[in-house]
Amino acid sequence: MVFNFKPKIKIVSLLFLMVVTSCKKENKLEANIARINTAINVERFDKYFANVNAEKLPKLKEAYPFMFAEKFSDSFWLAKKNDTLQRQLFYEVNKTFGDFNESQVEIESLFNHLKYYFPEFYPPRVITTTNDVDYRNKVIVTDTIAVLSLDTYLGNDHEFYGGIQKFIRANFNKEQLVVDLAEKYAQKYIYHPQHRTLLDEMIYFGKILYFKDKVVPFKTEAQRIGYTEDQLNWAIENESYIWQYFVERELLFSTDSKLPGRFIVDAPFSKFYLEEVDNSSPGRIGQFIGWQIVRAYMSQNDVSFKEMLIKNTEDIYNNTKFKPRK
Repeated sequence: MVFNFKPKIKIVSLLFLMVVTSCKKENKLEANIARINTAINVERFDKYFANVNAEKLPKLKEAYPFMFAEKFSDSFWLAKKNDTLQRQLFYEVNKTFGDFNESQVEIESLFNHLKYYFPEFYPPRVITTTNDVDYRNKVIVTDTIAVLSLDTYLGNDHEFYGGIQKFIRANFNKEQLVVDLAEKYAQKYIYHPQHRTLLDEMIYFGKILYFKDKVVPFKTEAQRIGYTEDQLNWAIENESYIWQYFVERELLFSTDSKLPGRFIVDAPFSKFYLEEVDNSSPGRIGQFIGWQIVRAYMSQNDVSFKEMLIKNTEDIYNNTKFKPRK
């Protein structure tokens, strides 16, 4: 029996050509974005405060009034600065971020991408600080400033994080700083009017993750969603099963308030209520599926990146033929 491989060769050749063409377009786009050449001056408030004294404190407060709560006196701030634990915090931050060059280059690249997609974007003042490991406020962004709490990026196994649950501190790494900053900007630019159903939540976070695809493409997919490579691979390999589970149990349009806790919010695992699956699944699996839906929507529709950010759930879902990987 003789097999005719020519059709397969043609298909493979076509796919290869498409990949090469796509890569060339992406490389050209990234080269154009790099030419924007945003330059920032990172203000190391953490270092300024670590070295302040009674004489210098008034000038520091004048330069950074938003970093000092008015209800506290100068003596409070000086005592805080000289506290043993605070000085240890300064030491550990300086050990990890003494040279901020790598993080600065990544932030400048993020700002290049934001400027490309949002011409009205103007780079803010970038200020680094410590915040007593307040991981709920790792990054704060306004129209004019971006404050980065470096003591929440010392490495997920750092001794300072011993009392924090493992799944929460999983991304307390230096490499994740610019990803968290990108997410804060995603929240500023995305308009999503309703959060009633599980699908609403999935699409909203899918938009955030697609936003990261566009503005921090130099980060891996795992870093963009905050998964390990193993967790990402599990999600990819089980994508079809997850989708089937959501559809068969009619969860997509459900308004059950427990569903975000099971599939959207940060957690050690997603809650399918199937022991074998739960034990191996990463948390936030609904975000991952929402990401794939938004990607499919963008590949199937002639819609700009900015237009997608303001589309509602129905627009995206009804105009997407989503087929999970098998």
